[in-house]
Formats: sequence, structure tokens, C-alpha cells
Amino acid sequence: MQHPSINPDKSSTGLDPKVAALLCYLAGFITGIIFLIIEKQSRYVRMHAMQSTVIFASILIINIVLGFIPIIGWLLGILLPLATFVLWIGLMVLALQGRIYKLPVVGDFCEKQLNRF
Repeated sequence: MQHPSINPDKSSTGLDPKVAALLCYLAGFITGIIFLIIEKQSRYVRMHAMQSTVIFASILIINIVLGFIPIIGWLLGILLPLATFVLWIGLMVLALQGRIYKLPVVGDFCEKQLNRF
């Protein structure tokens, strides 16, 4: 579900919240975890950080599993990096535009996890 552009709440990192959200995706789940730890105020940034962490950690696990499946897994393992790259660029662009794009299944899971904090 795509929400219209918003004016995100101020980030406790001192960065523009849109830039902070983009940085959540920069190095996949690593920067996602970093922003989950350091961001205390902006729900917008925390949502992007949580989504980055969950989606890119999941992709890493899927890629490892595909490596153990002969032929079909290897073929899918070739296509997964291309799909991941397109997803990565798209999520960074949406974050910089001030949009929260909740990925199917993952977005709802991330939102539920953020509500627990």
C-alpha cells in the first residue's frame, strides 16, 4: 500500500528525516539496524529502518538457501540479485520522496513490531 507524500516528523539524528530514511537502505540490513538503534524520535525513519532490516536480512537468507538447491535454486540465485537491486533503488527513491511504501507482508510485520516499542 502506497501512502501519499508526507512531511515526516523530525529525526533525532539531526539529519533530514527523508535523508535518514534513505540511509536506512544504503547498506541493507546493516544500516537498518544502525538506524533502529540510534533513531529515538521519528516513526518515519524507524519504519524504513525496520523494513530495511527485515527485507534485506530475508533476502540474504533466501539467497543462501537457494545456493543449496541444485539447478532451479542456482537459476533463481542468479535472478535474485537483479530483483534485489531494483527493489533497493526503488525503496531509496520512495524514502527520499517522503513516502512510506509498505511492502506486502513485510510492511505489516514491520509496523506491528514498531508498535511493540
